[in-house]
Order: sequence, then C-alpha cells, then structure tokens
Amino acid sequence: MNFINKLNAAWTANDSLLCVGLDPDMAKLPPQFQQDPNGIFNFCKEIIDATADLACSFKPQIAYFAALSAERQLEDICAYARENYPHIPLILDAKRGDIGATARQYAREAYDRYGADAVTVNPYMGSDSVEPYMEWADRGVIILCRTSNAGGSDLQFLNVDGKPLYQHVARLVAEKWNSNGQCALVVGATFPEELAQVRAIIGDMPLLVPGVGAQGGDVEATVKSGRTANGAGMMINSSRAILYAAQQPGEDFAMAARRVALETRDAINAHRAG
Repeated sequence: MNFINKLNAAWTANDSLLCVGLDPDMAKLPPQFQQDPNGIFNFCKEIIDATADLACSFKPQIAYFAALSAERQLEDICAYARENYPHIPLILDAKRGDIGATARQYAREAYDRYGADAVTVNPYMGSDSVEPYMEWADRGVIILCRTSNAGGSDLQFLNVDGKPLYQHVARLVAEKWNSNGQCALVVGATFPEELAQVRAIIGDMPLLVPGVGAQGGDVEATVKSGRTANGAGMMINSSRAILYAAQQPGEDFAMAARRVALETRDAINAHRAG
C-alpha cells in the first residue's frame, strides 16, 4: 500500500485528521525517562500506544533525536510504529533540501534507514532536488509551501508575476511535480486564508498542517479552510500540546496525552462536514 492509500485508509479507520508529532525534549520528559538511556524511545512508545487509535499519522521530528545523538532510538521508534501500527502513516519531519546526488542519500535515510512512509522536503533548490525522493514511488514527498512560522513570509510572500511565491510552489507541485500522485504540501494552520487559497490551487492533494495546539492555530478556521469535499485531505499536527499535556507532577503523562489527543481529534471532527 502506498503512502496516499495508507493515509486515506487511516483517515477513515480512525475517523481522524490528527497527526501526532513526536518532538522529545529531554528537559520536558517525565523524570523516569530523563535518566533512562533508552528514555526517548520509551517515552515515544507510550505516546504512540496511547494515541494510535486517535491519529491519522505519526510525525517524528528528526532534529529532536539527532541533537541528543538518539538516531538509534529514532530507528527503534520507527520500527516499533511500523510493526505495531502498520496502518498508520509514519512521516519523517526532516525538511531536507539539497542537490540531486545528496538528495538521493537523504531519501535513503528517510525511506530505507527509518522506514518512513513520507518525508518533508524543501523545494528551494528546485525540481532536481526533489526528484530523487520520487524514485520511491510508494512513499510520500511532503513539500514546504506556506509554513506556520511568522518569518516564512520573508520569502514565501514575495511577489512573483502578481502572485505570492507560496502559490507558485503549490501550483508547481500540483501541475508538474506530482506526476506519480505521491506529493503533499506543508501549509500552516496559523494562516487559514492562505490555506484556503492553496486548497483551491491543488484540489484534493493532502496537506500537512502544523500550527494547532502550542502554536495557537484556530481549529475551526483550519478545518474549514483546508478540508476536501469529503471532509478529509489534512494531517493536522499537534506535538507539544499532546506530548507534554500532563499538568501536575506525578500525573500519568500517557493518559494526559491521550486526553488532549482525543479532545483535539474531536474538535477537528466537529468542523469536517459541510
């Protein structure tokens, strides 16, 4: 099953557009994991187990692992997710972007080493920097378009022939790069008007939408702006709000994460119809 088919199945099976981000910050982990040499894996494993029936995808952010020399634990958590929840897409958030020969090595890293169903990439260096990822025809290529950070406007809003650059990226991916039907775009929840404009350009192509939860994106505006006609089409990511949902010392972090994941999924679902 390819990435797009798996994603469609997960949207339906879990009645969910929620993507659970895995951004393990050692300083924020419960105390029992901070002194555990395998603590990052054990923490992420419990988050996955607590939220697997509520998520349409999991998204480990590679920098949080690499900064702690925890790439082996990332390999293990990816393997755990694949083995125990093979029906839920696994997205490696790496935002890679480099020349073709180097991009091919990054693709091997994402798809072969970590076994990811999809990887995030940066389009700034153009088509030949993205093409190597397309060689894995069953995997997804999720391309940055309109990011959730305020500074994204520095470049993404540049006027190019009367249109902002991010709209050119959306059209380029939809009309040229997505020839294998494996592409998706990253568009932030913090800009619902731009999200609606991207949806109008790309049709039913999936969107990875960061920015709800800790970043404050409005769930209702996000869903209404980005949903497809069948009420799907998005992986709405929440990371910190779910991972660190426990408010009191000693509170069961996994149950707290599940509670917030359920609340977020249900808040999203309240606006999917119509």
